Amino acid sequence: MAALADNPLEEFLTEEDPADRRDDAEEPWSPPNHRRGSRRRNRATGLPTLVRLLVWVLTFAALLVLADRWALLYAEHKAAQRLKDSMHLAAAPEVSIGGFPFLTQLVNRRLDSVRVTVPDIPAQRVTLTQVTATADDIRIDGDGPTTVRGALVRQMHGQVLLSFADMNRELGASQVAFTAQGPGRVRAHGTLRIAGRDLSVQADARIRLDGERGIATSVDGIRLDIDDLATYRPGTGPAEGLHLTPGSARRLTREAEQAKALLSIPAVVHRLGVPDSAVSTALHDEDKLHQLTGAPRFLHGLTRINLVDVAVAHPAFLKRLGLDPSLLTTLTKLTRPQIADRFSFAFKLPKPPGGALRLQSVTVDKDGIRADVSGTGLLLGH
Repeated sequence: MAALADNPLEEFLTEEDPADRRDDAEEPWSPPNHRRGSRRRNRATGLPTLVRLLVWVLTFAALLVLADRWALLYAEHKAAQRLKDSMHLAAAPEVSIGGFPFLTQLVNRRLDSVRVTVPDIPAQRVTLTQVTATADDIRIDGDGPTTVRGALVRQMHGQVLLSFADMNRELGASQVAFTAQGPGRVRAHGTLRIAGRDLSVQADARIRLDGERGIATSVDGIRLDIDDLATYRPGTGPAEGLHLTPGSARRLTREAEQAKALLSIPAVVHRLGVPDSAVSTALHDEDKLHQLTGAPRFLHGLTRINLVDVAVAHPAFLKRLGLDPSLLTTLTKLTRPQIADRFSFAFKLPKPPGGALRLQSVTVDKDGIRADVSGTGLLLGH
């Protein structure tokens, strides 16, 4: 038994692991270091704090922007209503206040710029399609966005548009159209019903300034075409009255019976300057007749004869030409002012409650008539 107790196998079975002995020998005991773990925890917990702060800052900035935009929209609405009331407009204009932020401008009681667009302003016989104005250096009279009593506009510039589409609707009654003819000129062309017959009409209107706030027109070049037969221009001048067109004059000279009827009227022959001997020969010889009436000088003179004068003494001659005497009677009763009134128009800008508002220049383009506007010292809302 003693021998077994000293058996080396038991010692081998109960021997310690060499790895355990190396660990115990290589890592001596030392007190724990709490600083390193504390630094890692502070770094981890500080990041969410920065994010939360950033979120709060962004939220506050967003609220300020929303408050600024709300105040801006409210001020634009109030300004539009005040403009509508002070200028007696049918609809509130569009008001756009420039600059950012708005609240700081309001605190300083001064706006950088304001753009106003007013559509459809009645102006006598026509409607101004659009009035656009931009005001700079506006001084506000008020204590806040809800207590703005008025404003002083030191400088303003803008533009007035009278479109041809509105003119066609209001003046042309869908039968006459207005188009640009050149600098400061407008062409009116279409049809007019006179004595139960549709006549082609054409007129030129010259645009001019009328005082500081108005625009007027003078209509000239009025012409009424009776098919391709004759042209009527109201007035008593040499080129006015009722005249044959070159085409109808040429057709007239080709018809022997009509040409003879023409030469049988002494007033016509004398105005053409044809000798009596030549007329007598032409009336008896058709070859001589066609030689006389086919001459360029004869045709030119024929188109210059005022048929109104001929019709007084020879009304039957108009029927031979294909003209209705009743139509001529109606035309001669139409004076130049009566016809011109159908195409003339004028308008004046509304008078502002304070300051000066004036038109600077007028131009004509493909869309309509445009006028530049300027203003100084305008009082709004007072």
